[in-house]
Amino acid sequence: MAYSPMVASGRGKAMKAAVVRGGEAPVYADFDEPAARDGEVVVTMRASALSNITRGQAAGSHYSSESGADAFVPGFDGAGALADGTRVYFVSPRRPFGAIAERAVVRRGLCVLLPDGVDDVTAAAIGNPGVSSWAALTERAKFVAGESVLVNGATGTSGKLAVQIAKHLGAAKVIATGRNPTALKELPALGADSVISLDDTPERLVARFRDEIRAHRVAVVLDYLWGPPAERIIAAIAGDGGDASRRIRYVEIGAMAGRDIALPSAALRSAALEILGSGMGSTSFDRLIACVGALMQAVVPAGLAIATETAPLRDVAAAWTRNTGANRLVFTM
Repeated sequence: MAYSPMVASGRGKAMKAAVVRGGEAPVYADFDEPAARDGEVVVTMRASALSNITRGQAAGSHYSSESGADAFVPGFDGAGALADGTRVYFVSPRRPFGAIAERAVVRRGLCVLLPDGVDDVTAAAIGNPGVSSWAALTERAKFVAGESVLVNGATGTSGKLAVQIAKHLGAAKVIATGRNPTALKELPALGADSVISLDDTPERLVARFRDEIRAHRVAVVLDYLWGPPAERIIAAIAGDGGDASRRIRYVEIGAMAGRDIALPSAALRSAALEILGSGMGSTSFDRLIACVGALMQAVVPAGLAIATETAPLRDVAAAWTRNTGANRLVFTM
């Protein structure tokens, strides 16, 4: 259903927000204040990150985007305070009231309490990218401590967290891949036991993947890239001679290197390979919220780190377009 702000007509109480109209980049503007319905709470915002899902929903290109809205506030998640001062992290505010605004409205069950040691900016920055690997490991792959994990695409924000989270959850070994040479050098300090540069020939990559998967008995692959790198890993698994006693759960999370792959049928017959996906459609919101809660409790004891930069809400238009993605951009109120 199309939605038009009522602020100009005087029928709604105004707040400041990032406002998207017609698929254009957000601007700092007035927007109607949200009012809670049964089972909902209003959150006074303190921080909200510019994640890939937020960008995609704002542009109308994400699979969870809503069509037909004349104007809306972007922002899939954030950190803030309830009316009684309780600090929470939340996801999926009721549209058209997204998280990048002074206030948002959300179902009470989609909020998790924030530990005292986790500040608002860290919570907002780490929630979405961190839960991608936490849910993939615990909900989709049914990871067991002592297994080894390969993180394909470990040089991005989510991939770096995946390395840290796999180690925290008890991975025996973590193999990490990527192209950025500077970021690759940072991965051992985050917990990677072996690092593979994707800047090599297909044949050499398949051989390297095969050696690492065999040597470390990799049981779970977390893939943020898909595309050609995924084809190389699957070829390595299929050509390893097969070990039916060891299930390899290949979890597709992102598609930064390509949306499609060529999958030979023999690859699924020659190894105990299971290909899964992890995202909002593959795990219930209740389970995702449970994962977020566990993630937030782990931030301090696991020493989870994420590079951030902040910008005030009033600068949303300029910050939205200049952010390169090297650090997680967090809007503060």
